[in-house]
Amino acid sequence: MKQSRLHAQHGQLGATFEEVTGWEVPANYGDVEAEHHAVRHAVGIADLSHRGKLLVTGDDRVKWLQGVISNDILPLQPGQGCYSSFLTHKGKMLTYFRLYMQTEAVMLEDVGEIGETTFQTLRKFLLYGTKAKMENCAESWGLLLISGPKAPHVVQSAFGVDVTDLKPVTFVTAQIGGHHALVLRTEETGEVDIEVLLPTDSLLAAWTSAMQAGDKFGMRAIGTRAREALRIEAGLPKAGPDLNEEIVPPEANLEEKAFSLNKGCYPGQEVVARMDTYGNVRRKLVGLVLIDSVVPTHGAKLYSGSREVGWISSAVPSPQLNKTIAFGFPLRDFSKPGTELTVEFEGSRHPATVQTLPFYTKQ
Repeated sequence: MKQSRLHAQHGQLGATFEEVTGWEVPANYGDVEAEHHAVRHAVGIADLSHRGKLLVTGDDRVKWLQGVISNDILPLQPGQGCYSSFLTHKGKMLTYFRLYMQTEAVMLEDVGEIGETTFQTLRKFLLYGTKAKMENCAESWGLLLISGPKAPHVVQSAFGVDVTDLKPVTFVTAQIGGHHALVLRTEETGEVDIEVLLPTDSLLAAWTSAMQAGDKFGMRAIGTRAREALRIEAGLPKAGPDLNEEIVPPEANLEEKAFSLNKGCYPGQEVVARMDTYGNVRRKLVGLVLIDSVVPTHGAKLYSGSREVGWISSAVPSPQLNKTIAFGFPLRDFSKPGTELTVEFEGSRHPATVQTLPFYTKQ
């Protein structure tokens, strides 16, 4: 199993590990609620080095990507980014990522834990003669997430980088640990989310600097359990459980975010455009609040009376709401806020109510 360069540091902090796409990653550091509270009220740090990362270079890099991914990247200037997906010819989502435009390269970062899916999917479309090269940076580049109201202070103190004016999916470059790095404003928790993307040789130095800078704010290391609660509270679907080959982008409320209707042809474009024209989205991503304390697994079935109407894609206990919350994909007629459904889990039915996303909005 693969390990981050920071594996020993996580162990020293008391991490309990779990496997994610072939990597051993921290699930928690002993107190999930305290980790969650740190991000909501101060600052937390997470090691996302297991995330898929991909660098595209060459003269045709923008032209080639423009022709295969779902969003329009031609207007992007260096320092800007966007969300996008790569679709099957039937419009289904194979992968979902953030794309960052640099002067001489384009960096892609998976939104979610799906391993090398984006690299393996895109390489099939990199035809002979195209002047573009892809480098799989999954193991050669590390990724830190610094989240919370105090995140800008930590980044400024640790790295000398001012991120106060950065908008989501934009970035600045910096020298960290003697290496070129990208400091990115992202969307992971509903708070101020800053990612530091840099070669793994600088990862330990960056982690150490951030931990020292965050100490006075009570910064905590954050595992996957707390991050999942933060993410779902903030209404942010991710590749893997929520966004996959069962879903077409309009079903996941990704209009004007991850796909373009007027940039021209790309795989799946006709299906997405037809849905927009005729308004015939079959199902919709919704939030669900469960009355009982059970946490259903991915794929648990949703019912309206005796009729099966959809499934659960992600579910967590929410420290913010003190209830179990979930993402679900019911049929469109059962997606209005206030709709009463039931979730089938471990042989029992549990009441659930459709709720407007996000569950949590920063005050």
